[in-house]
Amino acid sequence: MPDETGEKVKPGDFNAASYNAFLSDERRLMGVRCLSCGHISAQARPVCPNCPGKDVEWFQFSGRGRLATFTCISIVTKAMEAKGYGRDNPCCSGIVTLEEGPRVSALILGVDGANPQNIKTDAEVVLDLSDLDPENPALAFRPV
Repeated sequence: MPDETGEKVKPGDFNAASYNAFLSDERRLMGVRCLSCGHISAQARPVCPNCPGKDVEWFQFSGRGRLATFTCISIVTKAMEAKGYGRDNPCCSGIVTLEEGPRVSALILGVDGANPQNIKTDAEVVLDLSDLDPENPALAFRPV
């Protein structure tokens, strides 16, 4: 089955490794579109979660969305501590509703985690891969 670029993609290619390669190497947020029912999923999977169809293709998201909800975290992992987050500088994690519909979990950059009252739900956000760790890629968005 061809992907949106016309290249042949094997069903086994719809996995986390391919998804992470798109993020790290190509700086693109990709998901999967079912060719049977049109459902779009933010997770790379070879089977449609809506209709169990196996005829899927890669789908590129715009990288734009809205902050649906968030939480500020002051007890952080070692990796986040190495980036400067912690009790004195909480990080913000949120759920972003992408323009195309699916929701993703992501780090929210450019906000003050110590003052969550200033962070607005439904704020327009955009994908920000400027601080992406190629060994452990994770989504990050920032307010527009």
